[in-house]
Amino acid sequence: MLISKGFNESLKRLRRRVLSAAAVAVMLPGVAGTALADDYDATAFLKRATAAMGGTELKSLRITAAGTGTSFGQAYTPGTRWPKVNYPEYVRAINYDTGSFRDDIKRSRGEPNGGGALPPSGEQSVTQVFSAGHAWNMAGANPAAALLAINDRTHDLTITPHGILKAAARQKARLDWTTLGGRSLGTLTFSGPGEFAVKAYFNDDYLLERVESILPNPVLGDMAVATAYAVYRDYNGVKFPTRILQSQGGYPVLDLAVKAVEVNPAVDLPVPDAVKNAVERIAAEKVADGVWFLAGGSHNSVAIEMKDHVVLVEAPLYDGRSGVVIDEVKKLVPNKPIRFVVNSHTHFDHSGGLRTLAAAGATVVTQQLNKPYFEKVLANPNKLNPDRFAKSGKKARVVGVKDKMVLTDGSRTIELHHIAGNVHTETFLMAYLPKEKLLIEADAFTPGAPNAPVATNPAPAAVNLIENVDRLKLAVDKVLPLHGRVAPAAEMYRAAGRAM
Repeated sequence: MLISKGFNESLKRLRRRVLSAAAVAVMLPGVAGTALADDYDATAFLKRATAAMGGTELKSLRITAAGTGTSFGQAYTPGTRWPKVNYPEYVRAINYDTGSFRDDIKRSRGEPNGGGALPPSGEQSVTQVFSAGHAWNMAGANPAAALLAINDRTHDLTITPHGILKAAARQKARLDWTTLGGRSLGTLTFSGPGEFAVKAYFNDDYLLERVESILPNPVLGDMAVATAYAVYRDYNGVKFPTRILQSQGGYPVLDLAVKAVEVNPAVDLPVPDAVKNAVERIAAEKVADGVWFLAGGSHNSVAIEMKDHVVLVEAPLYDGRSGVVIDEVKKLVPNKPIRFVVNSHTHFDHSGGLRTLAAAGATVVTQQLNKPYFEKVLANPNKLNPDRFAKSGKKARVVGVKDKMVLTDGSRTIELHHIAGNVHTETFLMAYLPKEKLLIEADAFTPGAPNAPVATNPAPAAVNLIENVDRLKLAVDKVLPLHGRVAPAAEMYRAAGRAM
């Protein structure tokens, strides 16, 4: 079973909540009380399930819901649950004919600690899109390609109640029968159409009840996902659940109450040219002798040349990003291996390339509390879509930093410091080059546009960063943030409501 203990507990609570509603629910016409027969092949089963769920003429849907979610992969402490997020409104528009969907989400923090691209307070609107095998997010009116999200969003579209029916038919699913809790459930098992595996469970009314899937993750390897659908209603002949729960990586990530479903609305999601042509690229900026700021995407890295090796600060996102970072370092510093990769924190967008660097032979240097977590997850199997690390057959080497560590070759010194007491994560590291007076940090301070107005209420993470810099008496001239552009130290202080 792929469903985690925590998810089962959530599902039990869900069943208790919906029990009274289920008891008085109107029987679904044409399918209620029909027992699953064991003499159907997958094609016949899918035909019955499609008819039962009203999917025969279904081309598109618009679902309006509300509930809670989480910032997946953004735990405050490594190995604990993901931080809670509130969803006052969650709208998904799907076009099954074009294989596309758009999520328009209003969200806010459910708790102060932990990561995620959320402001400390107030509501935020985000738009995420998938169409024709491309993924992007909207930054105002501008699309920003989300290359890492392509497989995840292919999976998200596939496991929707009616997406399962369509994908199972295309992928020639295998039909089996499972008895759980005295009930006979029909199961459809198939792979893809992306890099994932799916097992879908249907009850004796031929309604999809839950989906168990395995989805490759750059940090966790082969990751278990479990999705439950409950209390179906009829919307103009289409059956859709009014409650949706999901867990990923062993913790709940979604609990939505569906408020409305529109059948066959117009949903047109053309792929912008900027997204079609998007590739991972590196823009290298030399900021000091032997120090390069590696930008060009949403996440940055910093390469530091030592006498006989290179120290890389940050391996973000996934193989696709960290792979091109490695290639660029080889161009900048030929014939010197990357011996160490410094990890700022465990959040998945900042640690998704550690497997890539471990495959290249680099030792992972991270805050001490992260060490057992990374040792565990870097040993996870990654068989469904093996990455560079899985193919290498190597074992990761992880070194922990408690409060401070110094890396030196006798002439250049790199100080690694714990950023204590930050609300973003308990296990933050920053890197400081004392000779060059350069500070390298992630997420606590991200520069805005040049000459942009300073926020009235400084972000707590930025305030805490300055407190740590001052406590450690670090003389900083420039900040090399792992998001955004190189900025003068004075700008970091202004963002925290301070003067240097």
